[in-house]
Amino acid sequence: MNQNEAPDKLSENLSGKAPDGLTGEAAESLLDEARCEINGIDREMAELFCRRMAAVRKVAQYKAAHGLPITDRAREEEVIRRNAALIGDEAIRPDYIAFLRETMEVSKEYQRRLLAAKETSAGGTPGRWETVMRLREESYPITVERGALARAGEYFAPDRKALIVTDSGVPEEYAKRVAAGCREAHLVSIPEGEASKSPETLFLLIDAMMQNNFTRGDCAIAVGGGVVGDLTGFAASCYMRGIDFYNIPTTLLSQVDSSIGGKTAIDYGGIKNIVGAFYQPKGVLIDPDVLKTLPERQIAAGLAEAIKMAVCFDRELFERIEASNAEQILDEIIIGSLRIKQAVVEKDAKEAGLRRALNFGHTIGHGIEAERGGELLHGECVALGMLPMCGGEVRRRLLRIYEKVGLPCRFDGDVSRAIAAAAHDKKAEDGGIRVITVERVGEFEMKRETLAGLESRARAVWGN
Repeated sequence: MNQNEAPDKLSENLSGKAPDGLTGEAAESLLDEARCEINGIDREMAELFCRRMAAVRKVAQYKAAHGLPITDRAREEEVIRRNAALIGDEAIRPDYIAFLRETMEVSKEYQRRLLAAKETSAGGTPGRWETVMRLREESYPITVERGALARAGEYFAPDRKALIVTDSGVPEEYAKRVAAGCREAHLVSIPEGEASKSPETLFLLIDAMMQNNFTRGDCAIAVGGGVVGDLTGFAASCYMRGIDFYNIPTTLLSQVDSSIGGKTAIDYGGIKNIVGAFYQPKGVLIDPDVLKTLPERQIAAGLAEAIKMAVCFDRELFERIEASNAEQILDEIIIGSLRIKQAVVEKDAKEAGLRRALNFGHTIGHGIEAERGGELLHGECVALGMLPMCGGEVRRRLLRIYEKVGLPCRFDGDVSRAIAAAAHDKKAEDGGIRVITVERVGEFEMKRETLAGLESRARAVWGN
């Protein structure tokens, strides 16, 4: 009886048949023997695992000392190719490859935990900060590192076609740096602004992939702000029912918020983000150095989203922003915001409950954004939208921060029109709307509010 026959003979015996003269007892003996062999192998594997993780620790220490990323896709693929060749049985080779990939993910997560305590220096500027959004089969790495844009290929290693999407407001060199790390890059630049989140631009990207014969094995990479990320992610989710999507956010607002979490969408019929999908990226790379080219107004707009998360979830981060020059602690703010959003999304990836808290300020904010026709930036509208939904002391503290960082403190537009626009919000239902209120920093409450109630709140703050 050879090795490949044993399982079949066991199966036959366990079904009550005695193959080749074996009795039921003989089959049971064979089963016991196999189980004992597995137990022995498991003991050996436990010893080897301990040795392997000790070596992984040395690798982590070396990478930390030499400024190298934890993820090295090119080396991983080479290791898999080399080791898979050691398996002579073609039937189990795919299983061994899957085992290798899982082992590599365990090793990388171990390295991240080892380096977590060293993620920031005394000045609050990290050499590198890495984590993993844990969403089972949709998990993905998130990396924050200054200067990382030039080495994007080391993180994503797209040895395939890549559609790189950027916009006219992003320095051309950013997308070109990413393209330099790709085997075959196709660059598409769209007009800057919310108007590009349209069906027409969506199909422009899909056409670009079709014309260049993209397959399901290829990928799309967003290099830009929230508009570029939302649009590129949605295009990736649609093309051939889904290709890999990577996000490289270049604005503070997108770095602290929209870069992670998997919300992708376009606007339609005058309604923001009404057509979209939850589609998680395969990786997110954040380089704070790119913020040097942003105007102060864009920095302030990005801070609004960070303030939103801190006021709802993290009193210490809020007080840090309150007491500091925000631009001097941007890395700390980015990482703190990502920690909050990661924790929320891991508990509620598709906004069934807790994740709704991240909409704080957005209901009235989206209404203001629609009423002003793009005159105000998204973050500025969110900042204004938070004010009517706060208790008095929280509002006073927010206003002091707004004045310091350059966010608007007052809405002088038509409140009725803004609230009417808010009625189209995705959170509206049955004549009411789900809202988030904050009476104390670090705490929030979800409740239903009528549109009349929202208007009353807004008028109480602005009086118009």
